[in-house]
Amino acid sequence: MHTTISPVQSIRGRLKVPGDKSISHRALMLAAIAEGQSRIEGLATGADVLSTKACMQQLGVEIEAAANALIVKGRGLAALHAPAQALDAGNSGTTMRLLSGILATRPFATTLIGDASLSRRPMRRIIAPLELMGAKVTATAEGKAPLTIHGGKLNSMQYRLPVASAQVKSCVLFAGLDAEGETIVIEPSATRDHSERMLAAMGAELRGEHNRIGIRRSTLHGMNISIPGDFSSAAFLIAAALLLSNSEAVLESVNVNPTRTAFLEVLKSMGATLALEGSNGPSFEPVATLHVQAQRLQGVRVNEALVPQLIDEVPILAVLATQAEGETIITGAQELRVKESDRLAALTTSLRAMGANVEELADGLIVRGPTRLHGAELDSFHDHRIAMAFAIAGLCADSPTTIQHAECADISFPGFFELLKEHCH
Repeated sequence: MHTTISPVQSIRGRLKVPGDKSISHRALMLAAIAEGQSRIEGLATGADVLSTKACMQQLGVEIEAAANALIVKGRGLAALHAPAQALDAGNSGTTMRLLSGILATRPFATTLIGDASLSRRPMRRIIAPLELMGAKVTATAEGKAPLTIHGGKLNSMQYRLPVASAQVKSCVLFAGLDAEGETIVIEPSATRDHSERMLAAMGAELRGEHNRIGIRRSTLHGMNISIPGDFSSAAFLIAAALLLSNSEAVLESVNVNPTRTAFLEVLKSMGATLALEGSNGPSFEPVATLHVQAQRLQGVRVNEALVPQLIDEVPILAVLATQAEGETIITGAQELRVKESDRLAALTTSLRAMGANVEELADGLIVRGPTRLHGAELDSFHDHRIAMAFAIAGLCADSPTTIQHAECADISFPGFFELLKEHCH
């Protein structure tokens, strides 16, 4: 599907973003291996989370729809059984990496597959720690999917992550739920902590200080879970409101976990002011309503210490940078080369096509602004965050912009283009 975005003057109104994708994955997986029933409200409905749901059902977990919720009937780790066929993670790296940690504890072999994009993404980063714990994992010669995991009795260990990654951290912690002794993960820099918060809320024996997290064999207990709005999805709408004159947008019930909102700190450094109004949310995740208006921005520097906490927001940050005064320099973001696309290359190609002044670095970008953006025909590279970032760029351009394969936005934000059509003027 090709989607054409026409220039507009503003985005206005009260907007609601989908449930947080990262939390939704974890809620489904941990509820599935908990003892007792969990009720999950606000679950993200994008394709990635549906992949996780389907995988858990293939492992024998009973999941049923209820009014505005899903009911997951957990019967503990021991109740998982070998699936009749390979588990398909689709486009979801989170599904493949986190579920691998759970499967490593089970006394059967399971194969995980994914689409063409996921099959190009690196998996040695989870294979190495799982094998150190006693699992056997086979993959392609390049260390990529399909993965076959031969699980069983695991030993605990202390593992220092070579790359800051919430997915790898979570994979090891999930394996540690059924390992002998205490499994300790040490991060080079802080990453999102949704797994730790939810594990603790469900009764896991967890301790942490700074970037060091330990977990012991634990039994999880089912609970009611309310999923807040996805901050990474909200970032696109925040950017639109900042860039489009006469904008005034209110984003309701957005997750503002401090390990996810470094993007707000970067915006503050760029001169933007957003009003946050706290509200009652799930006990383990802070939630707020965000009020955003159009504002002038300045260039900013983002380095490797900050990137892990805004890795998903770099594409829209690059679009914002084209309209900011001066240079925006992003470094330490080489992880973006192994996402759904090579996002650094995709950003460079498409920003230049729209007339932006951008320089591609090995590990980041330099964007010089402000520059007038021109409408163009762009490839989404089948990457949901690239498609949405350039939809926002298209709103600010001087003529229509066409995005190829824009339907990939449904991976994380079903209804994204319909929402823009409703609220942009």
